[in-house]
Amino acid sequence: MSIIETHRLTKKYGKYRGITELDLSIEEGEFFGFIGPNGAGKSTTIRTLLGLIKPTSGSAEIFGKDIIKAHREILADIGYMPSEANFYSTMTAEEIIKLSARLRKRDCSAEAARLCERLGVDRKKRIEELSLGNKKKVSIVCALQHEPRLCILDEPTSGLDPLMQKEFFDILRERNKKGSTIMLSSHILSEIQKNCDRAAIIKEGRLTALDSVENLSRTAAKRVTLHGISAVPGGLEAVDVNSAEGSVSFLYSGGIPKLITALAGLDITDMTVTEPDLEEIFMHYYEKEKGGERR
Repeated sequence: MSIIETHRLTKKYGKYRGITELDLSIEEGEFFGFIGPNGAGKSTTIRTLLGLIKPTSGSAEIFGKDIIKAHREILADIGYMPSEANFYSTMTAEEIIKLSARLRKRDCSAEAARLCERLGVDRKKRIEELSLGNKKKVSIVCALQHEPRLCILDEPTSGLDPLMQKEFFDILRERNKKGSTIMLSSHILSEIQKNCDRAAIIKEGRLTALDSVENLSRTAAKRVTLHGISAVPGGLEAVDVNSAEGSVSFLYSGGIPKLITALAGLDITDMTVTEPDLEEIFMHYYEKEKGGERR
């Protein structure tokens, strides 16, 4: 069953692009990654799904229900964590957590206490006294304490130290094993690669790729590193080029015979050809579309 389904979902801000004809399907129980740099349309997509902004055209369903007609009903079973945690500054963390539970008309005290203990939340401190990372911890508790069926997390780990990031993803994986669907929006590709089953890549408001993380990693592009020269040999189409004194590294998706021909006669002292990681693949998807192929 699809938990999230969009049909040509579009949001424009006057003459400016938000998202364009987005067709996206996320299945129940998935740990789904939503990849793109800042400004690609990730947050616009999420805010549209949550009803925080209205779509210009197209439609979407969550839990099989229209996001506009069944807005309140849908939100009751979603845990949302925005990219920036903004709370009433004079309230304590405990007051914010309890307020969040009351707004949902649920007793979340037991789960809130467990989350606060795991994350090391100081519930007595006022929000204005908390660092960015500690505000993020409060945001995590508010988003997860009611044990939602669907978790939508927008750049959730900024400000968290590495230990807290690990604990946070441990919690998410536990929830996912119990049946919760996770939609993780991030530009940190290692988070997607380590945790997600499938992922979508968004560029300039349009989906560029949608597949399992494993299949996305099976690109034809290879990471080629050459020692003895510091520029890409002529005649080769390369992206994500990194040059250093005496060596050059680049992503190459052409044929091996063409590569060998280009290297013939060059003073190369060593060469490696390896599989790229997800970050390099992401750059490959972005770079290969330059020139107006999809705008």
